[in-house]
Amino acid sequence: MKKNNGVEILCIGTELLLGDILNTNARWLAKELAAIGLSHYKQTVVGDNCLRIQEAVLQASKRSRVLITTGGLGPTPDDLTTEAISKAFKAPLLERSQIWKEIEEKTSSSTFASPISNRKQALFPLDANIIPNPSGTAPGMIWLPNEDFIIMTFPGVPSELKEMWTQTGLKWLRQNEGTKEALFSRILKVTGIPESLLSEQINDILKTSNPTVAPYANLGEVKLRITAKASSIEQAKNLISPVEEELRKRTGLKCYGADDENLTSVVLDLLRKKQETLAVAESCTGGGIGYTLCSLPGASEVFLGGVIAYSNAIKQKLLGVPSEVIKKHGAVSAEVVKAMARGARKSLGSDWAIAISGLAGPSGGTNTKPVGLVHIAIDGPQGCTTHQERFGYRKGRIEIQQLSVMCGLNQLRLRLLARS
Repeated sequence: MKKNNGVEILCIGTELLLGDILNTNARWLAKELAAIGLSHYKQTVVGDNCLRIQEAVLQASKRSRVLITTGGLGPTPDDLTTEAISKAFKAPLLERSQIWKEIEEKTSSSTFASPISNRKQALFPLDANIIPNPSGTAPGMIWLPNEDFIIMTFPGVPSELKEMWTQTGLKWLRQNEGTKEALFSRILKVTGIPESLLSEQINDILKTSNPTVAPYANLGEVKLRITAKASSIEQAKNLISPVEEELRKRTGLKCYGADDENLTSVVLDLLRKKQETLAVAESCTGGGIGYTLCSLPGASEVFLGGVIAYSNAIKQKLLGVPSEVIKKHGAVSAEVVKAMARGARKSLGSDWAIAISGLAGPSGGTNTKPVGLVHIAIDGPQGCTTHQERFGYRKGRIEIQQLSVMCGLNQLRLRLLARS
């Protein structure tokens, strides 16, 4: 097997394999490695089993220069990382008295002494360098079991991992393994177009080599990751700039943001800039728009509130939707959401209102009004507009609700931009 000079990530924990915990550590570390220009070739997840951890470590030692592990450094019997690594290379573990003293200080109290099980966290190979853990009890290590292989161990707790990486691990890698190249990525977010159609429209750009452009489909949107390699981050950004400009030109208003932005944050920012307010009237989404707005800090500056009008009676009583409109057109109709939006705007005294009514399923659809049919209305200073989506019955109930929220926010975004 030909050995490379890249980095592998090994995440340890049965809870990861069972899906009880989302593996965010690997994603975060991958970005950190890219930022210092280290090639990252493989990610592996293994459970809390000593033999399997040994096997994974030995396999990595034959492939890569650096192995970064997360998890399995605690005091419980299923925390086996350090033990498995030492056994893989037939190296004895020795107690570091100073480390044990620090653990005792962190875990003792006036009532209880430090549990003896914590002592295993002070065991390391003789020539391992310690990675201090300022926030927890489990230190990590930097160990070279042989001259062409480096192991770096970190806890699985994300906050501890990030602190130890920033204070110790990153500095060590930069000094000892860093390259002269840097990678930088920017992500553009596009909605309102399928990934396949978007890929056709930018097919020539997808073939470029530096920067590279890769599309990733998410629910209701497509992400375009632009990645450049250069001698510095600033030069990589300069390489990305013209490509980003061309992608924004081709996608137009369908490109709503970049990097950490989402539709919710973009809409809230537009409302703040205009010093205008928003109310919502929701039926099939059951408060989903209000929830996503309130999930961001500072939403109260522009978001006044809303009405969850799930029943027709509430639509009439709280939003003033005429009963004859519901009888004639049905609750899922352009006419009803228009009345809902106007009622919400009037009742809450907002500049803008979003109203949504639809059939989220899985039952209740008809030939003329199938599951996945959603009507959206945006009422604002220049009148009320409606929009219809057919998400299809193959989408599940939750997906239809989430897509409805995104579509409602996007329709408001487009109206706000039209007034700019």
